[in-house]
Amino acid sequence: MKRRHFLTGIPALAAAAAGQSWEANSKIRRAREAALELLKPSRKDLEHGLELHAQSVVVESYGFSPRSAVDGDRLRAAIEAGASGVELDDLSEWMRMTRYVDDPAERAEYQQAWEASGVTCVFQNAGEEGQDPLRMLKRLAHYTYVTDMMPDFVVKAARPDEIVGVKKQGKHCLYFSANGVPLAQQWVSVEEELRFVRVFFELGIRMMHLTYNRRNMLADGAAEPADAGLSDFGRAAIAELNRTGVIVDVAHSGWRSSLEAAKVSSKPVVASHTTVAALHRHIRAKPDNVIRAIADTGGYVGICCVPAFLGGSGDITAMLDHIDYVVKRFGADHVAIGTDIAYLSRNSEREWKKVPPRGPSRTPFRALWPPDAFAGYPSRHPSMAWTNWPLFTVGLVQRGYRDADIQKIIGGNVLRVARAALGETA
Repeated sequence: MKRRHFLTGIPALAAAAAGQSWEANSKIRRAREAALELLKPSRKDLEHGLELHAQSVVVESYGFSPRSAVDGDRLRAAIEAGASGVELDDLSEWMRMTRYVDDPAERAEYQQAWEASGVTCVFQNAGEEGQDPLRMLKRLAHYTYVTDMMPDFVVKAARPDEIVGVKKQGKHCLYFSANGVPLAQQWVSVEEELRFVRVFFELGIRMMHLTYNRRNMLADGAAEPADAGLSDFGRAAIAELNRTGVIVDVAHSGWRSSLEAAKVSSKPVVASHTTVAALHRHIRAKPDNVIRAIADTGGYVGICCVPAFLGGSGDITAMLDHIDYVVKRFGADHVAIGTDIAYLSRNSEREWKKVPPRGPSRTPFRALWPPDAFAGYPSRHPSMAWTNWPLFTVGLVQRGYRDADIQKIIGGNVLRVARAALGETA
């Protein structure tokens, strides 16, 4: 499929961003071409898929809005001034998550990526891995700042109807998620320990991970060999999330923890970014009994774009295979797309070359995966670029899905569960 043919049917997604078109972005264009080479859609399927994508409310079940390059000179200066590892990590994250607010070149990259994706809303990772409220607050502050400063382009959504409204306005939005349940960590009483759930809900968090890979006081994570399931406190935490209106996310939880969470929750449970263990057995995938339990709550599994979790070719066709599996066995109401990847500015490589090496460091606790968790798998195929979201829709058209089911998969299911968590209806 020639690029000119691809562009023929894409007037809505080829709209200019900040006076420029994403077509001028070579990184986005190469990713498009890589996906088209694999899919080889007919002109009819291509044009219908692109039109459907452009017309739909597209909501990612878990992911990241586009990221900026760091300011290499500023980061180098901080290293030379003796900044600690924590300071440098905070500085780097702050720049990657907010630099497009003030830097014209980074803003152009940011807007081009959003426009190319055709995504209305990202369920944005806005709370760092862990349970410490102060640790979680930093990332939430970054994205609150972004939406405060760029309201003409990207806004914070607090309710599902606002996401629908943003689509009508031709804007984009973030719906906030946290990679943990904030805990007081004083252990005076269950109620006292969980009091920050309400605080973070009021700050905009609408989904929380029970665990992040390893064991915590709530449950065992996906990388915990014991797979011991929920604690009594974990059951109390789920009840509080249900009461407050926060979606329970078991994406990084162990299989038994995920199963038990689904059984005790009174509202839909999700695995926001995962894969199907029956197609490729991995600790971050979910087996059929867990997917069935999640579906029985009214929830969904969001299929991600990480090759190690997908197995096989690890490309766009593998991702579509996982979606197919869930739809055929559990129904189109119970699958979404949560890429777990981000567009990274083309300026990143140049800026990182300015930064001197920092020397050896300890393995962060959140990265305590089993030794072979990512071994032997290819790096991410360019067809899996975040900006290729329109081609995810095209791929579903090719596979014969009805438009109504495609719209559930690319956003409708996330909206439905978000409403259910808040006790709302469409």
